[in-house]
Amino acid sequence: MQRRQWLRRLAGWVAAGGSGSLFAQPGSDDEEVSPQRRLRFPRDHGAHLGARIEWWYATGWLGTPEAPSHGFQLTFFRSGTGLGQQQSGRFVPRHLLFAHAAVTSLVERRHQHAQRLTRWNGQADAGAGVASVQDAALRLGHAADRAWTLTRQATHWQARLPTSDFALDLKLQRTQPLLLQGDQGYSRKGPDAGQASHYYSEPQLAVSGSLREQTSGPLLPVQGVAWLDHEWSQQILHPQAVGWDWVGMNLFDGGALTAFVLRRQDGSVLWGGGSFRAAGDKERSFTPDALRMRPGRRWMSPATGARYPMEWQLECPAGRFSVRSLLDAQELDSRQSIGTAYWEGLSELLDSSGKRVGLGYLEMTGYSGRLQMG
Repeated sequence: MQRRQWLRRLAGWVAAGGSGSLFAQPGSDDEEVSPQRRLRFPRDHGAHLGARIEWWYATGWLGTPEAPSHGFQLTFFRSGTGLGQQQSGRFVPRHLLFAHAAVTSLVERRHQHAQRLTRWNGQADAGAGVASVQDAALRLGHAADRAWTLTRQATHWQARLPTSDFALDLKLQRTQPLLLQGDQGYSRKGPDAGQASHYYSEPQLAVSGSLREQTSGPLLPVQGVAWLDHEWSQQILHPQAVGWDWVGMNLFDGGALTAFVLRRQDGSVLWGGGSFRAAGDKERSFTPDALRMRPGRRWMSPATGARYPMEWQLECPAGRFSVRSLLDAQELDSRQSIGTAYWEGLSELLDSSGKRVGLGYLEMTGYSGRLQMG
C-alpha cells in the first residue's frame, strides 16, 4: 500500500486509543518464501517477520451437522509497513496488526462482526504480554479481560475474543495431522513464481467453549468443528488479479477439502488450486487445470453494493460438489480499518446427489474493489 494509506491507518489507531502486540524476536526470520524451504514446527506456527503479509485464520460451525446453530470466524493479520526500519522506539510502526471476529446465528438469521487495529514495532512488549516466534501467540489489547488472543498449546489452539457485542472463548482441539498445502507447504498463487505463500491447514478441529451472543446475554456452552489456516507471503496477488474465491470444508466422514481461484477484473480465472485429504489418508494437491469453480445465484450487499455469488458448482479431483451459503448477509465491511470489504460465511458442501456432506467457510474478496494486500 502507499505510504499515505499506512499513515491514515495509524492516525485512526491514535484516535481510537488502540493497543496491541504480536510478540516475536526481530531479525529471527529473514527467509524468503521458497519451494526449497520445508516447514519446521513448532517454529512455523509463529510469526515470520521477513514476510510482508501473514495471517492466522480459524472458522467453524457450532451445533450438529444436521442443524448447525452458529458459524464463527476469527483472523489475526500482520502486515509489514516498510516504515521505520532505521528507527528505534516503542511506537515505530514497522508492522500493522489487525484482527477480525464474526459470529453468524442461523437461528436468528443475524451476522455480527468486530475488528481491531494497532501498530507494532516488531519487538517484544512486556506491557501487553510476551510470546516467541518459535510458536504461535497473538494478542491485541493490554487489559487481560478485553484482549483478543490466539495461542497454540501442545494439543490445541485457544481463542478468546471479547467484543462490545459478543464474545468467543473457544478451545480448538487437534484431531488430525497438519495438512501442508501445495508442494509440502509451498502454495503457488499465480503464474509468476513471486506469487506464492507458505501455507498449512489444521482441519477437523474439535471445538468446545462458550459463546455470548449479546452484551447482556447468557454465556452459552458450545461444541462444533473448526478449520485453521496459517499463511505468509511476500507477494500473493498477480497484478491482473483483483481477488479470490476460497473454500475450506470439513467433511462429515473426516475428510478435508480446499479449493480456490484468483480472478481477473472481467471475472475470468487467473489461477487456481486446492487439496483434498480423505480421513486417514495423504493430501492430494490440485493443479489449476484440474479445478473448476462456477458461480451461481448472487446476493447484493446493501452496504457496499458488491454482488457476491451465494452458490458455486465445484469440480475437482475429489469429485463434483455444490457450495451453498447458509445465510446471505455475511459480509465484513472493513473499509474503515484495512480498506476493503469481503464476504466470509458459513456454507454447506453438497455432493452430486444434493446430500449435505460437509460444512465450512466460503471466502470471497475483490467484489467491492481490488483487494489490497500490503
